[in-house]
Amino acid sequence: MVGLAWALGVGLLLSLQNLFNYKVDQKAGMWTTTTLILAMGFSSSFLLGLGFKGANMFRLEGVEIWHGFSGLIGVGIVTCIVQGIKRLGPTYAISIVLCAQLAFAMLWDSLGLFGLQRVPLEPAKVAGVLLLVAGILVFKLGARGSHESRSDDANTEQMA
Repeated sequence: MVGLAWALGVGLLLSLQNLFNYKVDQKAGMWTTTTLILAMGFSSSFLLGLGFKGANMFRLEGVEIWHGFSGLIGVGIVTCIVQGIKRLGPTYAISIVLCAQLAFAMLWDSLGLFGLQRVPLEPAKVAGVLLLVAGILVFKLGARGSHESRSDDANTEQMA
């Protein structure tokens, strides 16, 4: 139950962060947004880490050196999601992100990549991801149809 609460919390926080990042990008540009977001995240986590863990925060025994490069991945994350939202809109872009996360996590689990314990790929898991993709398509195609009919109604009213 606690894991569910954490997962819901991250969903809430990520959706807010993505929307706020998009709004900053509209005014300040991509690289300013990325720098601002990651610098604030670094500062916050550094201060919280010192507060909660003190000097133990810097003990990294057993951490693979290449895992430390995940901060560079953060640059790609901020860049990609802001650009995706700009081009697709927030709901559609984030839906695709969630689907991609699930599909790649399933792939990495099934192959045992990145030090993960190998988990067999089951047809039910693949079906679940495909259902998610189908849901996104229904969402997008359904929105397209209702949007077109609303703009047709608006055009008809303007012409009358």
